[in-house]
Amino acid sequence: MRRTKIVATIGPASDNPATLRKMITAGMDVARIGLAHGSLDEHLQKYRNIRAAAADLGANVGILGDLPGPKVRCAPFPEGGVVFEDGAAVRFTSGEAISTIDVISTDYEPLVADIQVGDGLALGDGNVTFVVEDKDGDTLHARVVRGSRVQGRPGLQVPSDRLRITTPTAEDIRLADALIAEDIDMLAVSFVRSAHDIRSLGVEPSPRGPLVVAKIETRAAVENLEGIIGVSGAVMVARGDLGVDYPISELPHLQKHIIRRCIAGGRPVITATQMLESMVYSPTPTRAEASDVANAVFDGTSSVMLSGETAIGVDPVNAVATMAEITARADASFNHDDWADLVNEVRSVETAWDAGSSTTDAITMAAVRVAEQVGAVAIVCLSRTGYTVRSVSRFRPRVPIMAFSPDPRAVRQLSLSWGSAATHQPDSATARETIDAALHAAKTDYGLQTADKVVVISGHSMRARATDTLRVMDIA
Repeated sequence: MRRTKIVATIGPASDNPATLRKMITAGMDVARIGLAHGSLDEHLQKYRNIRAAAADLGANVGILGDLPGPKVRCAPFPEGGVVFEDGAAVRFTSGEAISTIDVISTDYEPLVADIQVGDGLALGDGNVTFVVEDKDGDTLHARVVRGSRVQGRPGLQVPSDRLRITTPTAEDIRLADALIAEDIDMLAVSFVRSAHDIRSLGVEPSPRGPLVVAKIETRAAVENLEGIIGVSGAVMVARGDLGVDYPISELPHLQKHIIRRCIAGGRPVITATQMLESMVYSPTPTRAEASDVANAVFDGTSSVMLSGETAIGVDPVNAVATMAEITARADASFNHDDWADLVNEVRSVETAWDAGSSTTDAITMAAVRVAEQVGAVAIVCLSRTGYTVRSVSRFRPRVPIMAFSPDPRAVRQLSLSWGSAATHQPDSATARETIDAALHAAKTDYGLQTADKVVVISGHSMRARATDTLRVMDIA
């Protein structure tokens, strides 16, 4: 099966029930709702449409609510958008009702006071970039460094240390509370700068609460990466805004570093921004985009994300199917041997949060090795919270990870974890009965055959608080 998961953004092109069902069938594992655009009622309707589509198909689809954060937004451009040419002069201001090719207005009143001459600015996911050359009164004078088409109401990316506003904002908290009441699976926090920003969201630990995804898109977040990983459930490498705070030549190296550190600590990581960007308009991606997706898989990413490709693109279903084809092929060539050595090397760097000596971590590491040595066809994980599955996943085993949990939200949260297929299974009277039920489901639902050998990891009893038992068993 395909191991790398696909996150697809739901927007005007994809929020109808028929398209959602086709996207799930094509390979969408997690549906992302971008909360920066639209009303709360619209977001809740998308959420319910996704839930209904997944239920219709009997599919395990997680839902990620992406909080807007302290985003600076431009006033809308004219219908059809505008095309900025390299070298063109542009003015920035605030408070105007529209943006044009000559004057871009934003909703951030202190913009001119906060931005300095020499600062870089960017629109959207960084398709159009500027450098500020002068400022006077209420206007910034800038020049286009890299031009392209812009439409709608894009965000304006500014150096993160210039913004006075912090994350999460009051609007973030309002949106989070509403989605938590609907049982949202995951919440992404935008423009994180420190562990304090994640704690400020104030949600219960997963799976009682949503899995919190920290978006790494600022220089401060990279500098405070260890602390942020320690308090987050997962991480997103948001390359668009990160490309404003760092030179573009640094992004590939930052991507590798962030992915490796997160996976070594058992945190799923999403690689995002412009992965198949040309498919917003085109039925096929560029060769460079296909290579970018495959290289993210080789870097060890848990998931890859589609943004405009599925939110406003000409063919969201085709975009998901294309991403699934590219990632499946890259998964088949993944270097499992070198990855295990790399994870152990990264794990040797001690941190305050890394539970490398815990019983569960020791059992999961052993499970991957034993599966190799005995020729097991799968690793079966019984996990109440999903932690055990994420711990196994970081070692990138060659065989599938079959996860069983009594918690429905834990099951949906595992839709983000590499290599795992998760199923809801209520507790039985004893640990052995629970294992027998899982093995029966592995045979009936996942196609395992009688006498197939599997590695099973679980707690020794129904009251066990850690995964402390490893068994090698045959499917009956």
